[in-house]
Amino acid sequence: MASIPHVLSGISISLLVIYGIDVIVGGGGAGKGFLPFDAMTRGIGFGMPPIILSFIAFFIAKKPPFKGLGIMLIITGILIIIGGAMSMSSASESENAARMIGEGGSLIGVGAIITTLGGIKIKKSLSKV
Repeated sequence: MASIPHVLSGISISLLVIYGIDVIVGGGGAGKGFLPFDAMTRGIGFGMPPIILSFIAFFIAKKPPFKGLGIMLIITGILIIIGGAMSMSSASESENAARMIGEGGSLIGVGAIITTLGGIKIKKSLSKV
């Protein structure tokens, strides 16, 4: 049976995958993917919720220790890091290069934090065994 933290983490991964596929399909352009959103709207709607849900999932999962949740948080963190790296790599092609580099760096940092939280969940689950 799935727990609430697992469901939240699953939603996070799903939103990030949808976000990534839309960017790939549309080449990152506004409304060119299958979602009719510009980059900012897509980021707010499909990028921010996974970050928030990941932190909620980590902090509400007290007992039992959740190894699966740790793996899901690591996947979420890696997807966010990939998004940040892609944002930074496409910055040279944009007139807003400095802003995109800053946002990409911030995403990489947040992704690293979420990945670390996943590692902590896994470590705690292994120490309880």
